Amino acid sequence: MSLWLRRSFQTAVLAAAIVVIHAWAMSGPATAPKYDVATESKMKVTVEELKLPAKGKEKEVAHLVVKSGSETLDIYLCPKAFLDDMGATYAKGDEVTVTGSKIKQDGGDLILAREVVKGTDTLLLRDDKGKPVWDWHH
Repeated sequence: MSLWLRRSFQTAVLAAAIVVIHAWAMSGPATAPKYDVATESKMKVTVEELKLPAKGKEKEVAHLVVKSGSETLDIYLCPKAFLDDMGATYAKGDEVTVTGSKIKQDGGDLILAREVVKGTDTLLLRDDKGKPVWDWHH
């Protein structure tokens, strides 16, 4: 490959990377729901399903669909990559205790989990002020 062609290719790859990083940065914190410690509560629930983002989207949020009595709730956890790093798994029928904040997002109710306890395992997702702990793992 000629030097000119190699440099053109490297420039194109760099430009594409900058566009992707910029788009990700713009869609990140501005649209991310904010944890509200004032609405924090603790609840015992039964897991219906662990919903994971599509392959190749490991930085997107995984969430639990759970039952609390007759109510079905959507509980946002963390990026799938962080869940994998922590070795946390959840399956239909698991009894878990979730500490989280109920917020409004796009007109619907959403629960942002701060802590999920399954048996003797505790998955800590946010500090006591609601700041995501996965941000510390960069």
